Amino acid sequence: MSRAAPRRRAEKPRRVRRGRDRAPVAPASPAVGPVVRRVSDEPAPAPAAATPVVAQPDPKAAPAPTAAPAVAAPPATAAAAPDTPATPAGDGDTGQPSARATAWRERLTRLRRSRVPQVAWWLTVLTGTALLVCGVVPVGPSWLGGAGSVAVVTAYTWALAARTGGRPVVFGALALALGVLVLLLDDDRGRTGAAVMTCAIAAVLAVMTTVPAKRFREAARECTIAVAVASVGALATVGFAPALTVVRFQYVTLGLALVGAFLLVHRLGAGFHGLGRRGLLATVGGGAVLLAFVGYAELLRTYGPSDLVATLLDGVRWCRENLGAFPRPLETVLGVPALAWGCHMRARRRQGWWVCAFGAAGTASVANALTDPSVALLESGLSVLYGLVLGLVLGYAVIRVDLRLTGSRGRRARRDEQDSAERPEPARSRALL
Repeated sequence: MSRAAPRRRAEKPRRVRRGRDRAPVAPASPAVGPVVRRVSDEPAPAPAAATPVVAQPDPKAAPAPTAAPAVAAPPATAAAAPDTPATPAGDGDTGQPSARATAWRERLTRLRRSRVPQVAWWLTVLTGTALLVCGVVPVGPSWLGGAGSVAVVTAYTWALAARTGGRPVVFGALALALGVLVLLLDDDRGRTGAAVMTCAIAAVLAVMTTVPAKRFREAARECTIAVAVASVGALATVGFAPALTVVRFQYVTLGLALVGAFLLVHRLGAGFHGLGRRGLLATVGGGAVLLAFVGYAELLRTYGPSDLVATLLDGVRWCRENLGAFPRPLETVLGVPALAWGCHMRARRRQGWWVCAFGAAGTASVANALTDPSVALLESGLSVLYGLVLGLVLGYAVIRVDLRLTGSRGRRARRDEQDSAERPEPARSRALL
């Protein structure tokens, strides 16, 4: 007999999962008709296009692993209300600048990068110098000298702030306001204080405008530019018509110029740890020369001349009678040689800034050259010129000695050393910091 076939288990009816197998059907609008749920495998008819359909899944169905079907937005909420004003970008609480502020900022940036500020600065300096010359001659009204001084000190303050990485607009406007206030008050103390600050600013700016020099002729050019800047400052100093004591004024302006120069050089020369052996020797030597000059002048003024000093004074009188002037000692012996050597050294190493700081002694001596009423204008100019020439001779000797002791031997080696001296620094019209 054949074996009876095993009985198969009764299969349970398979439930249709609406969330997975087919999309749920939402109730249609009353205009279309009642909703009919279809359990069969036939696809449900698509709803009418005019009526939006919103899917309502069955709460008992399992969550679908895929993304839910898209839901059409009603036409009434698709567009914004026409009565609601649009909020401009930047006027809300986002903290972003407005379009107008951004446009003005871009204009100021383009103006700063153009040549308009430089042209305006040169026009201001030339106009102020012309007014100062008219005041010294004199030609025209008496207020021309004061107006020229205000123009020059404003331009110099602007340039010094821009060169040292400061705020030229703020400090230039402050110098202009103080200069105009001094002229309006017409007080001797105010005029003297303005003259002191003008002399110190001109002396420091004359040093800061220099650039590195690979050769001696370039160093001579930098010294000439520095003396020219300080000479215009000398005209602006006397344009304020200060009431002063000559010796005290010279000491005060010399001290302020040296302090300002060394404060800036401390940042430019990488602090005291950037001095090095050569920079330390140059700084100590320059300080010794400065103290010797100042101390000897005070001893001479206090105790009177000796026989040696009487002989030197005879030489000074001979130079004034035959050459028209005697070179200014501080400019000749310390200021111009230090500035020439420092510019030459800056092309090779940063320690040159510490040597250039002593150039402020020479530029300060030039800036206060016209304050002595007993010396004529022509004699003061010749003394500055003679000091520049003799100082360059001493500077050339110092540079040659420095290259002889520390540089390479031979003409070809020196030429190669000059060609390789490419220490970068910003241009003359750019900020150093």
